[in-house]
Amino acid sequence: MSRSQLAEDALAYHQFPRPGKLGITITKPTETQRDLSLAYTPGVAEPVLAIAENPDAAYLYTNKGNLVGVISNGTAILGLGNRGALASKPVMEGKAVLFKKFADIDVFDIEVNADSVNGLVQTIANIAPTFGGINLEDIKAPECFQVEYELKKMLDIPVFHDDQHGTAIVVAAGLLNALEIQGKSLSKVKIVCLGAGAAGLATMHLLVRMGVNKEQITVVDSQGVIHVDRNGLGPYKFAFARHTEMRTLDDAMEGADVFIGVSGPDLLSAEQLKKMAPNPIVFALSNPNPEIHPDLVKKTRNDVLLATGRSDFPNQVNNVICFPYMFRGALDVRATKITMTMCIAAVEAIRQIAKEPVPAEILKLYPGTTKLEFGPEYIIPKPMDSRLRERVPAVVAKAAVDAGVVKKPL
Repeated sequence: MSRSQLAEDALAYHQFPRPGKLGITITKPTETQRDLSLAYTPGVAEPVLAIAENPDAAYLYTNKGNLVGVISNGTAILGLGNRGALASKPVMEGKAVLFKKFADIDVFDIEVNADSVNGLVQTIANIAPTFGGINLEDIKAPECFQVEYELKKMLDIPVFHDDQHGTAIVVAAGLLNALEIQGKSLSKVKIVCLGAGAAGLATMHLLVRMGVNKEQITVVDSQGVIHVDRNGLGPYKFAFARHTEMRTLDDAMEGADVFIGVSGPDLLSAEQLKKMAPNPIVFALSNPNPEIHPDLVKKTRNDVLLATGRSDFPNQVNNVICFPYMFRGALDVRATKITMTMCIAAVEAIRQIAKEPVPAEILKLYPGTTKLEFGPEYIIPKPMDSRLRERVPAVVAKAAVDAGVVKKPL
């Protein structure tokens, strides 16, 4: 399909038969005068009084317990950059569709005109009573780290920045399986991360929590290797600054076992790929155009295990196999936060699903696919795999209970 045809189809999809991708469904009878007197005045006074007396009653009498706010200021929309809050609305509506489709979670998408951290934090904090959880989306780094940090201190509901933690969880699940297939150990591999924004730094933090030593990691941004002698590093990048003589991506790729790209298209060359260790792992996740095209990878060497962010190649790293289920598990036990142990539990559940035989009913959802078997071209479950809904929320909920961050028994 040509780009012009795709653009035309996408605009028509969003416009017809009615603009947008979301609507509101009434969940109670409204057919009679009696129904309306219960839904609104005078009957609505009773839950109002109950909630005023006990705020937790909001989970009994309103949709708060199954409602997530998907919130953005539009400063980092997909790969399109800072296009403003209003322009982020189609993406936020799309996120809402995914929450509902995969985890039956209701969403209000909220687009906020706020360029400052304080302005965005205060706006979200002020409207937080509406929600059972907050999903931050498409907020540029480093502001996204600050916004999440401040909100976690202020709120008693889960706050999750999907661009950070959703990406990190799916990458970690795929990487652990890839290492197993390639015969490598997480505690020994040399990792190069190209991109020091929300996704890259969060992924590195999660890998460290799972057993990687920081000395195994070289993070590269647009100015080169992040090292301790560089000026102007903020605290988030400095956390991964290395004592090293390496200065360029070219330097860093020498003998690397793992390349994780969360940066931009065509930034990894064939010559750099050749410098990697035997049986390397390449996660080229820039979307829609990866850091190195799969065809070039195949032409350059035949021992690479490759993942991308695209659905038209094997091993798509897609956050939708994570974030709906993280929130489903958290909401089910009224978690007050999402902890690192909850994230790691999701990693383990996701990677285990990929190791199991794929049921025929799932294969039918992917025309032309007759077999999916754990191996170099299948390290991560497909987004439509119903086992994700069955398994990931349960382990996330249990991890929340074990961590003591819940208000409702499992």
